[in-house]
Amino acid sequence: MSSKKVEGSSAPANRRDPYEVLSVARDATDQEIKSAYRKLALKYHPDKNANNPEASDLFKEVAFSYSILSDPEKRRQYDNAGFEALDADGMEMEIDLSNLGTVNTMFAALFSKLGVPIKTTVSANVLEEAMNGTVTVRPLPIGTSVSGKVEKQCAHFFGVTISEQQAESGVVVRVTSTAQSKFKLLYFEQDSSGGYGLALQEESEKTGKVTSAGMYFLHFQVYRMDSTVNALAAAKDPESAFFKRLEGLQPCEVSELRAGTHIFAVYGDNFFKTASYTIEALCAKTYEETTEKLKEIEAQILRKRNDLRQALARFQEVTTRYTQEKQTVDELLKQRDSIHSSFSVVKTPSGNNLSNGSSSKAQGDEPKGEGDSAGEEGGAESRDKSKRKWFNLNIKGSDKKLG
Repeated sequence: MSSKKVEGSSAPANRRDPYEVLSVARDATDQEIKSAYRKLALKYHPDKNANNPEASDLFKEVAFSYSILSDPEKRRQYDNAGFEALDADGMEMEIDLSNLGTVNTMFAALFSKLGVPIKTTVSANVLEEAMNGTVTVRPLPIGTSVSGKVEKQCAHFFGVTISEQQAESGVVVRVTSTAQSKFKLLYFEQDSSGGYGLALQEESEKTGKVTSAGMYFLHFQVYRMDSTVNALAAAKDPESAFFKRLEGLQPCEVSELRAGTHIFAVYGDNFFKTASYTIEALCAKTYEETTEKLKEIEAQILRKRNDLRQALARFQEVTTRYTQEKQTVDELLKQRDSIHSSFSVVKTPSGNNLSNGSSSKAQGDEPKGEGDSAGEEGGAESRDKSKRKWFNLNIKGSDKKLG
């Protein structure tokens, strides 16, 4: 089934232990974590706390904690090494459109148009109505489709009833929009109190000329593309964006449905207008060949991803070694130049007068005798006259100019 767990959030500035935030034990089950999240998310949701600025921060903290503990891999990483093991940049930021205001909503819509992924939360009103069991559920028989328009931050609920045979064969629920509307496909689990708790959600993505989202319950591990690649960043660094998108292929949390009635919803996620959609529920029995093809293709993608991971690791190892070897060779070349310069009896500007190993001295350094001293005095006088002639000065006070 291609689906994504409910809202995540960016990391709070002062991070607390996720288990402490959700008030669950470190060995808590997935259901216990999910139940704790639902209660706290409703308690601190911005829709219900418009006049309480602290509630917004608490809501983000709850969502951030749940995004870690609801993901088996992230939970394992956190349990082993804490927050340091988690990639903070990979934690998604989600906003509540109903609490943004017109101006900020316009900016969010603009960034979305530019390719910046804007994740949004499901309205607290929708979640609360579902939990109270006060929503209207329309039937969606297997093998049929329903089209409609849903207002922004509102949801249309559908009940899909499946038989034992259909449950064994597998079920697919898909939503498409030829108008390329933004929406969420939601799956709710029924509580013992008769209400419905949000369990899974899938963001719509543009595929060709439509936007679509799907959930696939096929009795084998299906993968969802949980991608938050920024289109602008992808244009700047396509290689990094490719690997980030590939790493977004994550196993779905639910792979089958039991016989009975299951609740799905289409949530309007447009910034300003209604979302047009068509939802359909299908039995995989009539799509056996397609189902096997999906299983085969995803297996190939996973193998290729593993191959690319290994190739990338080897590439990084070779790159690191190349950098180290290059630095070593550069240093050796400098030492070679220094050795070359040592074959000289001339003092270098740096004063490092490395000789060829002999003790010979320059001619100017030989001892001077008396004759040498007299010759030196004559040479000094000659230089003095030359200097006076050059400047045409009468150094000794004579009225004559020197010729």
